[in-house]
Amino acid sequence: MAALNCIDLSSSDIQKSVSLLRQACSDSGFFYVVNHGISPEFMDEVFSQSKRFFSLPLDEKMKLLRNEKNRGYTPLLDQHLDPVNQIHGDYKEGYYIGVEIPEDDPQAKKPFRGPNLWPTADILPGWRETMERYHREALEVARAVARIIALALDLDGNFFDQSEMLGDPIAILRLLHYEGKISEPERGIYGAGAHSDFGLLTLLATDDVIGLQICKDKHVEPQIWEYVSPVKGAFIVNLGDLLERWSNCSFRSTIHRVLVSSQERYSIAFFVFPSFNCVVKCLPACHSEDNPPKFPPVTCGAYLMQRYEDTYVDRSS
Repeated sequence: MAALNCIDLSSSDIQKSVSLLRQACSDSGFFYVVNHGISPEFMDEVFSQSKRFFSLPLDEKMKLLRNEKNRGYTPLLDQHLDPVNQIHGDYKEGYYIGVEIPEDDPQAKKPFRGPNLWPTADILPGWRETMERYHREALEVARAVARIIALALDLDGNFFDQSEMLGDPIAILRLLHYEGKISEPERGIYGAGAHSDFGLLTLLATDDVIGLQICKDKHVEPQIWEYVSPVKGAFIVNLGDLLERWSNCSFRSTIHRVLVSSQERYSIAFFVFPSFNCVVKCLPACHSEDNPPKFPPVTCGAYLMQRYEDTYVDRSS
């Protein structure tokens, strides 16, 4: 099991939180967050509603197939996160929910913007209301974590709250279900292939079935994989590639994967990105003459579209 730091969002000792987070971001890129303000009862409700959706017949789920705005259902094998080592795509199904923007809003014309796809209320009553509330509450947790990250990078605590960042974010809730297909790494079969997340940070809630593994050093051969233990009531938080670029690799976007036993497994991921047009470039405090920027500037939208294009099955052919 990986030993991860734990950040208490209710703590008044902000310097302790900053120190724990800085160490975690430099070491593993993963840590726990507790006392985040989302009640255990509501988390149980979100998991219950997620299970209700995934228990629907496949033909009902396929009516809500992921669209060009990256909203909706993704079936088994639809995503292929590690094509080098996987013989098929991931043995998981998912459901994407983004920031709800009405179709007649000019913003809805942009990539990753627009209305969500929702199961009808007669099939899943209360489902939309639960997921919209969770989206709002998870985004507030993400903003709180981002403020500690900013301080850990010697920035103003409100750095990521700027309008071009988390003031107008691409925030994606993804429900996930691993059906119980046993993973066989030696045969290239995984619940989710090895990958790093794309954005700023990810909040992950899981059930009590172990499956997530992290590799703290992707350059070591053979790679060493450690399980991350689920902690009731806690989020597992990890950093994404855009934060690694911002920090010039001083903060790590760590590769991870999911191995599945014969048990079903459910998890709820909340991926947080800055605004579509935000330019991500090395922070001034993270480079020097001896440590120049390792990545060219990139807009969040361009980076995100390329990463999704690289990992999803092309259904247009």
